[in-house]
Amino acid sequence: MELFPSHITINGQAESIKELLQQKSDAEWKQSWLDFVAEWYNANDYIEVQTSGSTGTPKTITLKKDFVAASALRTIRFFDLHEGDRILHCLPSRYIAGKLMTVRALFGKLDLLLVDPTSDFAALPNDKPVKFAAMVINQVIKYLALPEQNIKNLLIGGSAIPKPLEEQLQQISTQCYSSYAMTETATHIALRKLNGSNKTNSYQCLDAISVELDERDCIRILMPGLENGAIQTNDLGELIDRYHFKVLGRIDNVIISGGIKFLPEQIEGKLAKAMPLPYIIGSTPDEKLGEQLILLIEGNADDEIKTIIQNHCNKLLSKYEQPKDIRFIEKLPRTENGKINRKNLKMFLKN
Repeated sequence: MELFPSHITINGQAESIKELLQQKSDAEWKQSWLDFVAEWYNANDYIEVQTSGSTGTPKTITLKKDFVAASALRTIRFFDLHEGDRILHCLPSRYIAGKLMTVRALFGKLDLLLVDPTSDFAALPNDKPVKFAAMVINQVIKYLALPEQNIKNLLIGGSAIPKPLEEQLQQISTQCYSSYAMTETATHIALRKLNGSNKTNSYQCLDAISVELDERDCIRILMPGLENGAIQTNDLGELIDRYHFKVLGRIDNVIISGGIKFLPEQIEGKLAKAMPLPYIIGSTPDEKLGEQLILLIEGNADDEIKTIIQNHCNKLLSKYEQPKDIRFIEKLPRTENGKINRKNLKMFLKN
């Protein structure tokens, strides 16, 4: 495997890396991409990447380039990508998911269709199908609004996939996958098929990767290239076997109310099909219960909508899962790449 090819194909044209390293762009997203190309070709054996901040303060970590390359090759093998296949790069290059699209193009000799991450995809060329792309939820919504979907395989990441959106995916021919990923593992280590006759409700590990549970029932990832060969997560999991698993929620999000443990992600999942507005389950201190469940709705306060939502809760949730309060908030706290920031939510609820 050649870590540093002399050329990369961009939008159908072979580009010299040497010439790209001399380029500058007025467009911030394009300059960010050029900066990553320069970082990949510098003398260091590692790249610096920033975590998303969804579970804590964003931080910068380093990943060895050969470790990143191994991740890229796993994706190339899984999606059966071959030289000349077109892949769409529509993610910010400052995050690991965007960086990996470029690395995949380099190693697979793929045709990288490079576009602004804020694009609505309406101007994408349709002379050649896109064999692989990765998007976050907001981008998927834009993609589904197109008259035709021209992507064969679509990887969806960044946050949990809403049930209504997952139902929409059943209507398209694009093969869609949910990713289980983190910055520390150089993107996804496992995928879940979301649509088609072979869709699943569990994640399948990629090559040479397996998982196990610790004493808390949290997922531990075993893969080559990690320090001590493993990385411990705070994701509560359910194992089918070493290579297939379900994600139940994060242990640090657990709410204990009246002595009962609740996973907000599971309650949110029960409400997913019925909710008319973005929402999240949180908690506030309570003298009797310790914590009480509350439902936060993104939008302006509206008594009619509140009544509708309360009725949904009554129908879909058990007695003990019922939120003690329904509140409206102008904007739910999110990270830069769109994930709900539960840490900031807790800070907001304390105020």
